[in-house]
Amino acid sequence: MNNTIFFFFYNLAHQSNFIDSIITSFAVYFIYLVIISAVLFSFFYSKSWCDLFLVVFSGGIVWILAKLLKILIHTPRPFDVFDHVQTLFLETGYAFPSGHTAVAAAIAFAIFFINKKIGYLFMSFALLIGLARIVAGVHFPVDILGGVVLGGGVSWFVAFFLKKI
Repeated sequence: MNNTIFFFFYNLAHQSNFIDSIITSFAVYFIYLVIISAVLFSFFYSKSWCDLFLVVFSGGIVWILAKLLKILIHTPRPFDVFDHVQTLFLETGYAFPSGHTAVAAAIAFAIFFINKKIGYLFMSFALLIGLARIVAGVHFPVDILGGVVLGGGVSWFVAFFLKKI
């Protein structure tokens, strides 16, 4: 099923150079716009420094955990498994979990705990990043799902401990 979903989305790539450049932009660079937007939102909208800390700390912790999990789990990328998969950009290292998606999801859930409406918007950003990385041929759907679960879990734990303090 993982492969079926992967090829459904991957087959959207390599249809036009313009579309491929849009997919690459969302898969590689959009995360930086999400991070900047989240920090600005947290800084200007938040009622306390805890909100800004929740967003920044959740994103930072999940990035470190994603790097560690990639080292421990050693999941190959789609282009390593299938010879005919050509990625839209060069990506190295192991695949699980998707670090881009994990950071975007952690930020999205952290903002959701602050403001539900804006949180849903950031969740759609995380989904868009994850789907773009599948279409680009650098992640399987399970890598994206792992990133979302990791990001949501870390944000929940950070929010839980901030409430205790």
